[in-house]
Amino acid sequence: MRIITDSAADFTREELSQYHVHCVNTGIIIGTQECTADELTEEAFWQRLLAGESIKTSQPAPQAFLREFEAAKAAGEDAVCICISSTLSGTLQSARLAASMIDYGRIHIIDALTGAAGQKLLVLQACRLRDEGRLLAGEIAEKLNTLRSRIRLFASLDTLDNLARSGRIPRAVASLGSLAQLKPLLHVTPEGEIALAGKAFGRHRAIDSLARRIASMRIDRNYPVIPLYSHTADNCRALLRKLASLGVAVDECLLSAIGASIAPHIGPGAYGVTFVEAE
Repeated sequence: MRIITDSAADFTREELSQYHVHCVNTGIIIGTQECTADELTEEAFWQRLLAGESIKTSQPAPQAFLREFEAAKAAGEDAVCICISSTLSGTLQSARLAASMIDYGRIHIIDALTGAAGQKLLVLQACRLRDEGRLLAGEIAEKLNTLRSRIRLFASLDTLDNLARSGRIPRAVASLGSLAQLKPLLHVTPEGEIALAGKAFGRHRAIDSLARRIASMRIDRNYPVIPLYSHTADNCRALLRKLASLGVAVDECLLSAIGASIAPHIGPGAYGVTFVEAE
């Protein structure tokens, strides 16, 4: 069984090899230069973004998915393809278009309804079910479609500048927020959209508010709890310490760096946690 995802899931090359996951990469546009997420090192990406260069992303072309689907067909494998939320990117549309271009009925495409570490969590569950060897690909797809509604991702941004640059919010709002040290608290809705979960003034209050919100929820410990961060993990580690003081232990070894597919829109210093809510 071939498990496919896109680079918004933020797997490292080592993790892709470890879990036997195939990755289709987001396009990265820096000025007039075009490349894919896997062609840009983490150090080079952040160096250029922090220097103020304009970095944009583009969804993978259908042909990138088609190559994976054709390889699955040639090997006689089922394909389970898990894409970033369709409300956040056109990646899912590219995957579906690719599936329509090949005569192969063993392709299962799933809208993760989340991204970053939330999407990663869903892919890891697909790997777990595959490795158990008890379910067919269609059954795994059904279970993932059920599980995705319980995945929660809560995060805070350290800066609003990148949201303004990408056109998500007006520049005037970003400037006002920076002056007031406003830190938005965000979550991904069950419909796969990014929504405001609250706001706090200053980093320490944001961490406290975010930790208390997460601690108030029932976490299903049958699944990993994945902390996520962009550029540096200092804010995320502070969040984990606060969570620990509230009785919520999170393994720092699972720290997941937000990569070039999403980071241009949120900038450095973002942090959060993704988990599965108990039924």
